[in-house]
Amino acid sequence: MLMAILAVVGGLAVLVWSADRFIDGAAATARHAGMPPLLIGMVIIGFGTSAPEMVVSAFASLQGNPNLALGNGYGSNITNIALILGITALLSPIAVHSQILRKELPLLSVVTLLAGYQLIDGQITAIEAWTLLGVFFLLMGWSIVQGMRQRGDALANDIEQEMSSDDVMPIGKAMFWLLLGLVLLVGSSRILVWGAVDIASAMGVSDLVIGLTVVAIGTSLPELAASIIAVRKNEHDLALGNVIGSNMFNTLAVVGIAGTIHPMSISPEVLTRDWVVMAGLTLSLFVLSYGFRGPGRINRAEGGLLVAIFVAYTSYLVYGVVNA
Repeated sequence: MLMAILAVVGGLAVLVWSADRFIDGAAATARHAGMPPLLIGMVIIGFGTSAPEMVVSAFASLQGNPNLALGNGYGSNITNIALILGITALLSPIAVHSQILRKELPLLSVVTLLAGYQLIDGQITAIEAWTLLGVFFLLMGWSIVQGMRQRGDALANDIEQEMSSDDVMPIGKAMFWLLLGLVLLVGSSRILVWGAVDIASAMGVSDLVIGLTVVAIGTSLPELAASIIAVRKNEHDLALGNVIGSNMFNTLAVVGIAGTIHPMSISPEVLTRDWVVMAGLTLSLFVLSYGFRGPGRINRAEGGLLVAIFVAYTSYLVYGVVNA
């Protein structure tokens, strides 16, 4: 049990560190290749911040624990909105000006409804998983086209400002961190999945709950760091864009990849408990951020409420474990 705990703690630490190195290396390599800053921000950094969830979920499915993968995907979505945006808004209210984000918020809501529809029959088949991946690539293409068309958008300006403020590392160093980060991502993910499954078995807890809590919070740390840094630089649209993009990745790509590797049998509480919380938070994000009569805004009081919802949900999960 002690080795499993050390594996989870150490695995998460290396996972977060290697994801950061991987993003830096990938972004610098893309800049040397002449990729526009907006595409680097939306594609390279978007993939990079969701890399922990994708790699962990892939290995969980490969090792026959698809519910850990599902818990990681949905739990990360809940963590991103309730904990990360909540903490970020408490530090500094988040003002939303980007027209790109105003178009992506309804899409995230539709994607969440699609996820709920797939859960109704208690399983995610290989066909349904491939459908998620297909929708993911379509939305990625659409988002890129929208971003390139709206060069003067607030989100595009935030990304370009962020890219221009960073010194570009030499190509050799960029490739080194890209490859090392990828290797460490894979290695730490395998260690993390082993430790999480071992703890779940020892405590009699489901893989799903471990994925929804410990693994989800740990793999969401890159998004937390990115959002706090963005708000401190007054790049509010970038902070929200990180969360919207990550949740798109989690719902479509993370669950899709896991499902194509190992189709999932879903317990009823995933739909009635976890998806309901995820959908409710996604709806609240849409209402708060869309800005029906002007720019959207998440103030400190709303941020505090989001954090309280996260604490209540996590406490409910822990209470169920203790009293199981």
